[in-house]
Amino acid sequence: MILCISSCLLVGFVCPPRRSLNDFVYGYLWLMAGKSRRFPAARSSLWRNRNRVTLVISHMLDPEHGKRYEEWLGKIMPVAAEFPGHLGANVIRPGAGQNLWSVIIRFDTIEHLYAWTQSETRRELVAEIAPLLNEGDRTEVRTEPAFWFTPPAANVRQPLRWKQFLITLLVIFPSTNLVPWLTGMLLPSMRGSLPLHLINDACVVRAGGLVLDAHRDPPVCWLVKEKLSQPPQGERYVTTATLILTHGRIHTLDRQNPLADAVAIADGKILAAGSHDRIMSFAGEGTQIVDLQGYTAIPGLNDSHLHLIRGGLNYNLELRWEGVPSLADALRMLKEQADRTPSPQWVRVVGGWSEFQFAERRMPTLEELNQAAPDTPVFVLHLYDRALLNRAALKAVGYTKETPDPAGGEIVRDSNGNPTGMLIARPNAMILYATLAKGPKLPLELQVNSTRQFMRELNRLGLTSAIDAGGGFQNYPEDYEIIEQLHANQQMTVRIAYNLFTQRPKQELDDFERWTDMLKPGQGTDFFRANGAGEMLVFSAADFEDFLQPRPDLPAGMEDELERVVHHLVEHRWPFRLHATYDESISRMLDVFEKVNREIPFNGLHWFFDHAETITERNIERVKALGGGIAVQHRMAFQGEYFVDRYGIDAVKHTPPVAKMLEMEVPVGLGTDATRVASYNPWTALYWLVSGRTVGGMAMYDESNRLPRDVALELWTAGSAWFSSEQGKKGRIEQDQLADLVVLSKDYFSVPEEEIKGIESVLTVVDGKVVYAAGHFSPLAPPPIPVLPEWSPVVKVPGHYRSAPPAAAKIGAIVQMHQCCGSCGVHGHQHDIARRSSIPVADEQAFWGVLGCSCFAF
Repeated sequence: MILCISSCLLVGFVCPPRRSLNDFVYGYLWLMAGKSRRFPAARSSLWRNRNRVTLVISHMLDPEHGKRYEEWLGKIMPVAAEFPGHLGANVIRPGAGQNLWSVIIRFDTIEHLYAWTQSETRRELVAEIAPLLNEGDRTEVRTEPAFWFTPPAANVRQPLRWKQFLITLLVIFPSTNLVPWLTGMLLPSMRGSLPLHLINDACVVRAGGLVLDAHRDPPVCWLVKEKLSQPPQGERYVTTATLILTHGRIHTLDRQNPLADAVAIADGKILAAGSHDRIMSFAGEGTQIVDLQGYTAIPGLNDSHLHLIRGGLNYNLELRWEGVPSLADALRMLKEQADRTPSPQWVRVVGGWSEFQFAERRMPTLEELNQAAPDTPVFVLHLYDRALLNRAALKAVGYTKETPDPAGGEIVRDSNGNPTGMLIARPNAMILYATLAKGPKLPLELQVNSTRQFMRELNRLGLTSAIDAGGGFQNYPEDYEIIEQLHANQQMTVRIAYNLFTQRPKQELDDFERWTDMLKPGQGTDFFRANGAGEMLVFSAADFEDFLQPRPDLPAGMEDELERVVHHLVEHRWPFRLHATYDESISRMLDVFEKVNREIPFNGLHWFFDHAETITERNIERVKALGGGIAVQHRMAFQGEYFVDRYGIDAVKHTPPVAKMLEMEVPVGLGTDATRVASYNPWTALYWLVSGRTVGGMAMYDESNRLPRDVALELWTAGSAWFSSEQGKKGRIEQDQLADLVVLSKDYFSVPEEEIKGIESVLTVVDGKVVYAAGHFSPLAPPPIPVLPEWSPVVKVPGHYRSAPPAAAKIGAIVQMHQCCGSCGVHGHQHDIARRSSIPVADEQAFWGVLGCSCFAF
C-alpha cells in the first residue's frame, strides 16, 4: 500500500494540475486505504479531504497604508476563522519597494470557501478597506499538491515540476518504502503493530529533515534551492529581510532556541533567529546586514511602570543626578546649570537619586544650594518624602511666614516662623508636586522636543516599550496632546501602552465613566494604545510609601468608593492597575475585588497591583485566584536604608518577595516607577534584582530572594508584556514577534555584578529600524535631534550619569555640622535599628548626613 501511495504522489507532482488527475490520485489512495484493516478511518478521511482548497487574494496598496491594512487584517482574520471549514490563513507582505499584499486562506471544501467569499460579513469588511486599494481583489483558487512546496503569490519563482519530482523520488519515495521494510526486518515481532507504525513515521520525518537540512552540500542545495530559499515550514512567507544582524550572541529568550548567531527582520517583525548560514538565506537586494562582531543582543526592555508621558513633557527642564558618584559632583553640576539658566526658569532635580549613592553619604544642605545658585530658583526633590528649595525658589513660589501649611504637607520653619526651604510630605506628597507645578513650563513645541529627547535617552539604555502609569496633574485627553502628535507623525521610538489615572478626589467614578465612553482597551496601534485604568483608581486607596513615616491606615470609606469604580471597570471589560505598597492595604483591596468578582466574574480580565513591597504569601494566593499579576519596581534600591531604619534588617529580606511571586506562578513584570522617585535606568533595576543591593551598596536579600540573570531579564521583557495584554507579541526574539531588540555595551550574562549598573545600548532597534546607535555602530545612528531650549540641562548632562572619577568627600565637615538633640520632626531620630545593622548608615562618621534630617538641612 505504501508503494502505491508514493507512486501516486509522484504522478501528482509530475503531471500538470488537472482536477481529474487529482481525483484519480485521491481516488486510488481511497481504494487502497479501504482495503486496509489496520486503518479503517483512513478511507473516509482521505476522500473527505481530497477537495481542500486554498484561496489566494492579492491586494495592491501604497506603502503608507500598510499599517491600516494590517489593522484591518486583524479584524477580518478572526471573522473568517469562525466560518465552517476554515483551516488556517497566512499573510504574504510586500518586499522592499513592492506593494503587493497576498492573503492565503484554506478551507476544507469549495462549498465552504464559497460561503465565506459570498457572505455579507466579508462584503462589509472588504468595503471598509476598499478606499485604500489601488485595485480590487485578485483571487486564485488552488488545489494541487505542488502548493506544498511554495504558495502562489509568495513573490518567488515556483520550483520546477521536475525538481519537485526529484525531491519526491529521492526523499519521499525511498523513505516511505525502505523504512517500513527495514524496521519489519529488524523487529519482526512488532510487525503490523501500532508502535512499529509510529516508529516508521518518526524515521521518515527524521530522514526527510536531515536531507532538507543538508543545504551546505552543493548537489542537494542545487536540487532544492527554491525550497530552501523560503523560510522553514511554519515561518512567514517573506522573500527578503530588510535587516539582518549577524555574528552576535543573541539571547532570544525563546525556550526552543535560546541562543542564536543571527536574526532576520522584515515589516517590523522577526522572521527568524538562528545560525548565520540559515539567516543569510533571507538576504536579498536591499537587505541591510549588520555585523555584531560578537556583541551580546537581547530583546528590547519593557518598563511595566513608567511615567513616560508626563516625564517627557519636563525632561528638558530637569537636571538628572542618577548615578552621580558624589555630592561634590552633584553640586558642581547644579551650579553650572544655574549659571546657564535664564530668568525666570528654575533648576530642577526631580527624582532618580539617593544620598546613599554619594561618596559623602548625605544630602545637600540648604546653604549649599543657596551658595550654588544665589539668584536662580532651585527645586530638589528627594524620593517621596521632601523637597529642598533655595531662597530664590521660596520667593518664586511665594512661601512666606504668613503662608499656612497645605492639607497635603508641611512647610518647615525656623524659630521665627519663616520657611527654611524644606518641604515635608506629611501626610502625603501633594505639597511637593503642587510646588513643582508652580514652575515655568515649556511651550508645546519644546515639549515635543523634550519628549523625543527622553525617548532617545530610554533607547540609549535599551528600553523599547513602556506601560505608562499616568500620574498626578496628567489629565486625559488634555495632557496627551504631545504624545498623540508624535504618534501621528511616526516619531515615537518607544512603544507606549497607557493607563488613565483619575484626577478628581470623590469624582473618580465620573472620570472613568467618561473615559470608558471615549476609549476601548487596546485601541490604537502597536506604538500607542490604551491599556486601561490606574494606577490611581480612588484617592482613598492610596497608601503613600514614605518609609520615614508610619504606615498609613486607609480611611473607612475606601472599600465603597473602590467597589463602585472596579465594578464599572469590570462591567466594561477595562483592565486596571492599582498602587498598593503595604499588605494591610492589599488585603482590604482584595476583599473588594473578590466581592465584585462574585457579582461580575473577572474571567481573565487583566488586572494587577503595582509595587506590593510587603505583600504576604496569603495575598499572593488571592491575587493568583483572581487571575491578577504584580508589577514590581526597584523602589527599594533607593529606599531600602529607610525601610531598614524603621522596620529592621530582617523585615527587608523579602521586600518585595519577588522570588515567592514567581514560585507561586503569578504574572510578574518589572519596571522603575520613574521619574520622580527611582531612576528610569533599567540596569539599576536589574542590578538590584540580581545582587539584592541598594544603590548605596546595602545588602538586603539573600539567595532566596535574588534572581538569576536570565530570569530577571525575562521579567523585564516577556514578563512585562503580560501587563499590556501583549504576551506572545513582544519580549522574545522569535518568529512573528515585534522586531524590538538591543545590542549591549557589555555582556550582561558574564560581567561582574557591579558592572551591570553601567551597561547601556550600542544599538537599539524598534519596529525593525535603528533608533539609537553608539560606539562601533555609530554610523548607523539616525540624525541627531538638537536639544531645545539651548540652555536645557540635557545639553550638558544628557541623562543618566556616565562613569567619571568621583570627587573627594569632606566627611569631617559633615559631622561637625550636626548640632541637634531630640526630635528633628522628620523621623524622630529613631536610628538605633539602622545603626546596629550592617548597612552604610551604621557609619557614625557619615550617619547624620545620610539620614538628611530637617535640622541638619538648616
